[in-house]
Amino acid sequence: MTETTVIVVEDEPKIAQLLSDYLQREGYRVSVLGEGTNAVETIREQQPSFLILDLMLPGKDGLTICKEVRQFSNLPIMMLTAKTDEIDRLIGLELGADDYVCKPFSPREVVARVKVILRRVASPPACVSENEITYRNIALHIDRFKCEIAGRDIELTPVEFRLLKTLMSHPGRVYSRDSLMELAYDDRRIVSDRTIDTHIKNLRKKMSAGAPDEEVIRSIYGVGYKIE
Repeated sequence: MTETTVIVVEDEPKIAQLLSDYLQREGYRVSVLGEGTNAVETIREQQPSFLILDLMLPGKDGLTICKEVRQFSNLPIMMLTAKTDEIDRLIGLELGADDYVCKPFSPREVVARVKVILRRVASPPACVSENEITYRNIALHIDRFKCEIAGRDIELTPVEFRLLKTLMSHPGRVYSRDSLMELAYDDRRIVSDRTIDTHIKNLRKKMSAGAPDEEVIRSIYGVGYKIE
């Protein structure tokens, strides 16, 4: 069995040690880097299974590291930061981060999120063709405007269908409310981000009727939504 390795890039020794201890208890092999100067080279060399990356680092900041890593690797990246502004979360996620945790945080929650993301990465990717998208037990038949969940037909509105199609095309990718508004309304009408929240709520309700034990659309606080 291949060992799951995690690199933690964090310049606060207590936080780095805390994360390392909790991750090692769960069986992960952990390497800690205290600054960002050579982080990209180390990641390229070690090829870890997961990267936990602080935003503010000496030498090279986390956003730059994330951007450079994404040029050669799709490994899961979780960003840590003391900043709570929505714009910071959006920048990190749009550069390719898979998750975002604000300090102070629970190390147990971080480990739980690591597990969830690694399970998602290990699960089969979405199958996308010209007329059909399938992911897990969900199938969208584009040409027939039809949605099936666990073999059951689910009636969706045009906006709900476009939202689900967008999310299913890239499982794990986080979409901001603004980007979902642009993709869901092809007539460029002016709507609020709360409108998207309402559509997602209705979409979840309909999807739960088809598969009551699963909730695949996840909220990312202050940012938007993803499917996993």
